[in-house]
Amino acid sequence: MTSPRPERVRFDPTIPNAGRITDYFLGGKDNFATDRAAAQAALSIAPELPAMSREGRRFLDRAVRFLVQAGIRQFVDIGCGLPTQGSVHQVLRGVAPEARVVYVDNDPMVVVHAQALLKENSPATVIEADIRDPERLLAHPGLTDMIDLDEPVAILLFAVLTDLPDDVQAMQVTAALQKAVVPGSYMAVSHAVSDLCPERTARLAALFQDSGSITGPRRTNLRTKAEVELFLDGLRPVEPGVVYLPEWRPEGAAPHRPDSVWVVGGVARKE
Repeated sequence: MTSPRPERVRFDPTIPNAGRITDYFLGGKDNFATDRAAAQAALSIAPELPAMSREGRRFLDRAVRFLVQAGIRQFVDIGCGLPTQGSVHQVLRGVAPEARVVYVDNDPMVVVHAQALLKENSPATVIEADIRDPERLLAHPGLTDMIDLDEPVAILLFAVLTDLPDDVQAMQVTAALQKAVVPGSYMAVSHAVSDLCPERTARLAALFQDSGSITGPRRTNLRTKAEVELFLDGLRPVEPGVVYLPEWRPEGAAPHRPDSVWVVGGVARKE
């Protein structure tokens, strides 16, 4: 049975958007007053958020370069936000310029902005699709024109599964994405967790749910590290597994202590 199509996100500049908030944390200009207000409210709870956003970009860089070394030349970045400041295609430009990237977001304004940022004839494109409907997402002609799903591909889920507060739905999505790709493919995940500072993350979870930037069932807190590990169940984890971001294949001295970054990440391979 075909699952019901998720309601299309409508552009509303009065509702904060996670991608634009991250852009603000990274020093970008593609955000609105409501995003900046939400970001400032979040900073009053957790002033380390901009540093964590930068750590997330460092993890993305290391993960993508690892995937290139593993032979991957096709990337699907779901919930991409704005592809600026160290995004996947920018990393690939220096290590595998022939690699192809499809960015996916369900926010129509993010897609419009991203399309303007990407050059014509680029090996990267952006499509509007919803992670809650993985079958339709992977069948989108903008994706199938660029990505051959009969060949290994990397599915990138960086900081997007937090937008799916329903654990059953999130597990169904990751299972469907795993099923759709061929052996030799990889899935990479990053996800903020509650283990290190549960009181602070509970306040942030309430803030973003109250702002309307996250819809669906309410959660009292973010997922735990053990719960995030379940999203890669059935795949073979790449060493060192799902760990706090500074601990994932660090290069040189880490700019932040692992216990100051309450985001975990990992990469796993489909056998």
